Amino acid sequence: MAAEDTTWFPHLFSPLTIRTATLANRIVSSGHDTVMVHDGKVTDQLVAYQEARAAGGAGMIILQVAGVHPTAHYTAHNLMAHDDTCLPGYLALAEAIKPHGTVLVGQLFHPGREIMESDDGTMPVALAPSAVPSERFRVMPRPLRTAEVEELVDSYAAAAGRLVRAGLDGVELVASHGYLPAQFLNPGTNRRDDAYGGDGEGRLRFVREVLAACRVAAGPDAVVGMRISLDEREPSGLPAEAAFAAAVALADEGLVDYLNVTTGTSATLGGSDHIVPEMGMANGYVAPAAAGLKAAVGVPVIVAGRINQPQDAERILAGGQADACVMTRALIADPEMPRRAAEGRLEDIRACIACNQACIGHFHAGYPISCIQRPETGRERRYGHRAPAAKPRSVLVVGAGPAGMKAASVAAERGHHVHLVEASGRPGGQVLLAQRLPGRDEFGGAADNLYREVVRSEVKVSFHCRADAAFVAGESPDVVVVATGAQPYRPALEVMGEPWVADAWEIIRSPEAAPRGRIVVIDWRGDWVGVGVARLLAAAGRSVTLAARGYHAADRLQQYVRDAQLTAMHRAGIEVVPLVRPYGIDDDTLYLQHVLTGDPVLVEGVAGAVLACGHSAEDALLDELRAVGTPAVGAGDCLSPRSVEEAVLEGLVAASEL
Repeated sequence: MAAEDTTWFPHLFSPLTIRTATLANRIVSSGHDTVMVHDGKVTDQLVAYQEARAAGGAGMIILQVAGVHPTAHYTAHNLMAHDDTCLPGYLALAEAIKPHGTVLVGQLFHPGREIMESDDGTMPVALAPSAVPSERFRVMPRPLRTAEVEELVDSYAAAAGRLVRAGLDGVELVASHGYLPAQFLNPGTNRRDDAYGGDGEGRLRFVREVLAACRVAAGPDAVVGMRISLDEREPSGLPAEAAFAAAVALADEGLVDYLNVTTGTSATLGGSDHIVPEMGMANGYVAPAAAGLKAAVGVPVIVAGRINQPQDAERILAGGQADACVMTRALIADPEMPRRAAEGRLEDIRACIACNQACIGHFHAGYPISCIQRPETGRERRYGHRAPAAKPRSVLVVGAGPAGMKAASVAAERGHHVHLVEASGRPGGQVLLAQRLPGRDEFGGAADNLYREVVRSEVKVSFHCRADAAFVAGESPDVVVVATGAQPYRPALEVMGEPWVADAWEIIRSPEAAPRGRIVVIDWRGDWVGVGVARLLAAAGRSVTLAARGYHAADRLQQYVRDAQLTAMHRAGIEVVPLVRPYGIDDDTLYLQHVLTGDPVLVEGVAGAVLACGHSAEDALLDELRAVGTPAVGAGDCLSPRSVEEAVLEGLVAASEL
């Protein structure tokens, strides 16, 4: 990356030296699982993904966790660095990233008891300092024998040596989020009576020996850092004072060149929600803890915790709370963010909205990570560069929702002449409704970001323009992209009397329209809509019951997002009836059916019901155009109602194939 203009963010774009490595700026991509690994090895997909972040100007990239020992294989798709077969992949990563001037560090990892899954579905024997179970994954580990602890120290060192030999600038010990080093530090999980337990010094011994061995193996010029949760945010977690004392001691002893500060733990549901905080968490909320550590140590302190805008990072740095900022999801959403920030092109930055849908959500589902706003992420080898159109064409895009906006901007970037028409007066489609739900106002940024791409691509846009077949014929386009979206779906119900029944969209627009009394929200999808409408009604003073089709409310949401919603619902006193489908309603009773037994489930004393039962495709125009032979392709909900992620991806795919 060329030298940045530091006028806009002087602290963010000042260099930072860590041992022998100099970061061009203070923007860090932290280690994060990508599901772009095969058989424990680096893939071409992972190289392309990380190179895009380096090319966009990230000052430092910390690669995802690499297991240092065969027992460190905690998912089916984490990197492994326990033998020399890892070297070619890391060499390829270094060769791709280093020419961009980005400092490259690899994480050294052992999960201890935090085993998520295995390659073949059978759970391996989990190892830990002591036989204390993990609450979240419900794993009971076997205590490490003293000789095994010593073997692991050697394994960390050997892995560190391999990564540096492969061309990396250094290594980072993962002592955060309740993984093995943190388990040794935590008196609740380390109940040993040998040299690696007992008092505070004994519990620190494993981490101290690992870092010292890594320093020797990596060599005098390599960077050796450590990531640590200063607060695991769980009563059973590593005490904050113990984490702080360990970090200070290791820094004072010269064993670490930097400290990477985060929060939370993998071991519990509540603690794990801080691993990738959802949009309800405050921006930069870990910075105060980092500031306390920075005042106590003489090495650079890096801080994470939902820092998704350069303005937030600059504020943290200017306030002396940290020396560099982790902006991982910001770089997933927009790898060009550093360059755009340095040039003052703030409106062009595609800010992360912390929806967790395609990044950590994909990881938890076992798919390569991406971004709902930028489906090119994770697909760099196919969509990372816009291929100019062989022949510019006249393209009409109908519908300025997410699918239509993405299709329009990509088509224009490829050289086509694009006209985007929208029946309403605003772009955004259902995103404009989604942003009205409690705790989801930041989601509206997706519409703003996509429309900015439309404007930047110089697409012709017409609002209040309802396109039918006659309008399309008058436009005479070479091809039409139909992105007309969907409308609420109403399931068949036996209705007796004159009960009050509304669609979710009506309540999102006007929650006060619901009658007083108990309102039942019938939730088919298990996503944001049902729980969001329930919370809106509760905030409007209604008594609310959520009738969920699934095993529990919000079962289709990513765990950290779901946990936040369930917490809010619990505090709002919203009742949940799981595993039910609706079949009838009268003036004061909702008739449900248990989906497993078929037994009737009655909710009495109701004032009305709200249907959050999904959507029906608005596909009439697409069918009409195809019937008369007009070249047309659909994208988004008009093909089949799903989510913003599929809509934006299909807009990209449709425009890329024109």
